[in-house]
Amino acid sequence: MRQIPLDLGPVAVPGLDDFIEGHNTQLVTWLKRWPHPSEQQSPVYIWGPSGAGKTHLLRALIEKALAFEFGVIWLRGPHCRIWDAADPDGPTLAVIDDCELLDAHQQHLAFNLFIEGATAGNAVLAHGDAVPALSIVAAGSVPPVDLPVRDDLRTRLGWGVTYALAPLDEAGVRAALQHEAARRGIDLGDGVVSYLLTRYSRNLSFLMGLLDRLDRFALAEHRTVTVPLLKQMLALETA
Repeated sequence: MRQIPLDLGPVAVPGLDDFIEGHNTQLVTWLKRWPHPSEQQSPVYIWGPSGAGKTHLLRALIEKALAFEFGVIWLRGPHCRIWDAADPDGPTLAVIDDCELLDAHQQHLAFNLFIEGATAGNAVLAHGDAVPALSIVAAGSVPPVDLPVRDDLRTRLGWGVTYALAPLDEAGVRAALQHEAARRGIDLGDGVVSYLLTRYSRNLSFLMGLLDRLDRFALAEHRTVTVPLLKQMLALETA
């Protein structure tokens, strides 16, 4: 009989400092400096393959915006979450993820954000700097010109700065897995990482999900994370 660990809530959302930047220094630097009045650019579009870390970066930016008491609009797939700004006249960050998957209704919502952003003017931060009242940061798996969305939305997504997110090489994926394991308090040996990388792709989204399941399984079994434990978990999942 396995003991089910208490669900004490999710691990804290990984931040920008938890992102292994690899060849993405320019993008990560911009995100860490945001919101910087002299560098305000909207929209910003990030594209790269699945598992490269786009959603990680967008979620980290949302957390940063909330810490600055921005309002936030997060449009992703069928879901739209809204956080009000602390000040009704304060700035808002709109984040659009998985742009290639937006259906007709979601494309309409996204297009309206651009219309509102074009007429919203500026808002003033607590320390006096002026920033756009509505900033838009979006992400997708392909460059803006190749997005399967309505023409007017595709054009607006490509208006601003575009960053191509380069996937990590094997050394970077190892570093990312080790960093996430340390953040969770897991002693993840090199043997476990090597086992994962020789059997699965370097899709970080998949590997991080696998690490999360392994963390929970190890807690339930009261065992440390090892290759035999990983094999046992995978065998049970496919049984």
